[in-house]
Amino acid sequence: MARAGDVGTASLVREAAVALGATAHDPMELVMACRQLIDRRPSSGPLVWLSARMITGSGAGAEAWDAAEAIERDTTARELAHVLDAGTTVLIIGSPEIAGDALLARRDVDVLVADTIGEGYGLVHQLEINDHAVADVPAGGVGSAAAGADLVLLETDALSDGGALCRTGSLAAAAVAHHAGVPVWLVAGVGRCLPRRMWEPMADRSISDQPWDDEVELVPLELVAKVIGPSGPQPVAEARLRVDCPIAPELVR
Repeated sequence: MARAGDVGTASLVREAAVALGATAHDPMELVMACRQLIDRRPSSGPLVWLSARMITGSGAGAEAWDAAEAIERDTTARELAHVLDAGTTVLIIGSPEIAGDALLARRDVDVLVADTIGEGYGLVHQLEINDHAVADVPAGGVGSAAAGADLVLLETDALSDGGALCRTGSLAAAAVAHHAGVPVWLVAGVGRCLPRRMWEPMADRSISDQPWDDEVELVPLELVAKVIGPSGPQPVAEARLRVDCPIAPELVR
């Protein structure tokens, strides 16, 4: 199966659905396959969501394809593009998939791309060739960019009431923006809102004893003004209402 960054989330979930579907006839083998998949991508909410649905559902194969189709139909990027104001200067971290698609649809928005782990060049190039006003911000400039932007857009792969797992650099951007009075929006597409019992083991596996070396970090929800999902913006307190991931004790070790 493709590695993170090689393909989009929709393709990744569909590939995972195919791979896990081959074990759907054997519950024990399915659980082991799901655990191995999650170990390879410990910060991926959509893979935990897919696995939990397959393990707890009445038909693992049907759940797999329903989940894959739900990810492909995700309207979060469209909703985000719709609510951005013209002339806004937006800071993003790295190369967020959903936020990147939304920004590519809005040439009237200026974009600051903070390349904290060396993955932002591709999005910068896409924005440039599509005639967007874009600046490539070095990792050391995240704080200044957050204070100078009109909006900070963070994207999470796993959200719960305990916080959001986001690309490294997101915490600094959110903290500075919050202090400076710049709104912070959290982009959370389909399959990213998880019950805390499923989310906490992900956070434990994803964040090490030396978090400055990790690719993701924990952003407290107190720093976030809104969560953008497939139904558009909503208050942070209401994001829990979007949780549709069942609790699968077999995946929690």
